[in-house]
Amino acid sequence: MARMPRRIIKETHCLLVEPVPDIKAEPNESNAHYFHVVIAGPQESPFKEGTFKLELFLPEEYPMVAPKVHFMTKIYHSNVDKLGRICLDILKDKWSLALQIRTVLLSIQVLLSAPDPDDPLANNVVEQWQP
Repeated sequence: MARMPRRIIKETHCLLVEPVPDIKAEPNESNAHYFHVVIAGPQESPFKEGTFKLELFLPEEYPMVAPKVHFMTKIYHSNVDKLGRICLDILKDKWSLALQIRTVLLSIQVLLSAPDPDDPLANNVVEQWQP
């Protein structure tokens, strides 16, 4: 088995020791590049009663490239498509080495409270959010 990069070990340890409020992220027992994530719907949002399962995968090139994240739980959100793919700039062209798994998960949590109508994946849903 290949040795895990120190950064992944450090980030995983931090997530387990200092969890993010309302977010649970645990590495898969057989593949430490793969995380099971559960995010509670943020208060003051239409998702406040929800619990959402996501998958997060760290490619071999991580942290040079962004993690791959998608919703496993169906969600009606303008920035998430039917397949659970997420339209979030830090998962695409705004990825930076300074970002971490924790940052990505917090950004997804914020996206639940504040959809980005200028970059929708689900055009039929964005119409519901706009006044």
